[in-house]
Amino acid sequence: MEWRNIYRGFLMGVSNIIPGVSAGTIALVLGIYDRLIESISDFFSSRWRQTLGFLVPLGIGVILPFILLSGVIKWLMENHHQPTQFFFLGLIIGVIPILLKESKLKEKFTFAHGGILILFAITLGYIGYVNPEPSNVLHELTFINGIWFFVAGAVASMSLLLPGMSGALVLILFGVYFTAMSALSLATLNVGVILVIGSGILFGFVISSKFIKYILTHFPSMTYAAIIGLLIGSTIVIYPGFTAGGSALFPSIITFIAGTLTAFLLGSKESN
Repeated sequence: MEWRNIYRGFLMGVSNIIPGVSAGTIALVLGIYDRLIESISDFFSSRWRQTLGFLVPLGIGVILPFILLSGVIKWLMENHHQPTQFFFLGLIIGVIPILLKESKLKEKFTFAHGGILILFAITLGYIGYVNPEPSNVLHELTFINGIWFFVAGAVASMSLLLPGMSGALVLILFGVYFTAMSALSLATLNVGVILVIGSGILFGFVISSKFIKYILTHFPSMTYAAIIGLLIGSTIVIYPGFTAGGSALFPSIITFIAGTLTAFLLGSKESN
């Protein structure tokens, strides 16, 4: 068992709680993205036993923040929203140069790759810009909303595999983010909702992991172009602006620098 994957998964789990932040981005920062895609894809095949040492500790780490930190993240987002968002903004901006180097942009990127990069950046940025944040919570599980929860979970699961795509943001777009967060809270635990959304997430993993593994193997440069575009677009989603009076300006600068340095330090550590 690769037990250090617990802390990697923990960081990925924290990112999945926050709208606009992608667990796939954290996987890139940690240098485990390619292996993550391969392991999840192989888990749903005859080679599943070989993936357990990697995936089990990672899965434990991913689940822990939902149990331990949902309340803390909620408090930070409500009381220190701007500095918190600037930390993750710095994290994403910090990983982009690492990814540009890894993709060998100067040697392999063509005009078509640049077009894909821009298209994905604009598309995700636009979605984030016009995205509403419905705050209604559904407590009753019916056949109709159950199907909707399942589909939302399936689409949101791709966020773990696609850097720049936020699972929380996808759930917001489907109008089920606050329902999911309420279902996970110990005070308002809703096992039925958790199971339906979780089933959708598992189904999404099966489909998307094999697709992403295929395009990474056969079209690596184009895939990197799309990923970089998603990361650039996600900065628009995460950017919180500045509050009137600028009282949070200095803390936001500090957290932005901290996020950028975290990306560089983790990326350098994991690449050694």
